[in-house]
Amino acid sequence: MASPFEAQGPRVLVVEDDPMMLELICTRLSLAGYRTMHARNGLEGLDQLRDMKFDGMILDINMPRLDGFGVLRQMRILGNRTPTMVLTARNQGADVQQAIQLGARDFLSKPFEDQKLLARVARLTRPAPAQRPAPAAQAPSRLI
Repeated sequence: MASPFEAQGPRVLVVEDDPMMLELICTRLSLAGYRTMHARNGLEGLDQLRDMKFDGMILDINMPRLDGFGVLRQMRILGNRTPTMVLTARNQGADVQQAIQLGARDFLSKPFEDQKLLARVARLTRPAPAQRPAPAAQAPSRLI
């Protein structure tokens, strides 16, 4: 049986401590063509980020050992720029603001609709537009 990372879609790390929610998210993303890996707490998530490059990460806030805010802080210290969406039941304005200030690109509250999750993950994992090189300076044409 092939591992999830032998597939061809974008790589997404799901960091979630609730086993049912973790299975739901990973299954939904896998069915949509994403290659998913998972971690059950913040420390496991950081280990995965050190070991592998991901196109995006879905991160819970309330987790044992290291919460999502701690993961975002450590990512900043380590210079890890994996695009991250916080997915949590905590949806107070201060939580959203803190997550964004710490580097999260998006914030989605639980419960969520599948289509909204998939749309947000698609946007999160979309490659940044390539920078076009500046046009070369042309020498003035000679008049003969």
